[in-house]
Amino acid sequence: MTETAGQTPEAGSNRDVPEDLERCNMVIQHAVEHLRNEKYPPLAVASALLGNSVGILAQIMDKDTVLRILDSASQSVRSGEVHASVRAQTGQENEKA
Repeated sequence: MTETAGQTPEAGSNRDVPEDLERCNMVIQHAVEHLRNEKYPPLAVASALLGNSVGILAQIMDKDTVLRILDSASQSVRSGEVHASVRAQTGQENEKA
């Protein structure tokens, strides 16, 4: 990622992540933070993000590819990988894991 004057990458930034993906992630994180500050329920925020994400994938990929992506995500939840990642990022225990 290219640094700009006066800005440095955030601690723990993964240099293997393409700059456009990192930028999109930052924008989404700010939007989610704003919605949570506005007291929108986390389930509503997550459902809107997931629904829109699947819609974007459906615009650019065939059905079988979208299903493989969703199956991979489902397997990550089943294996506990998703919850372990969240716990590692937040340093918190998640009773839903």
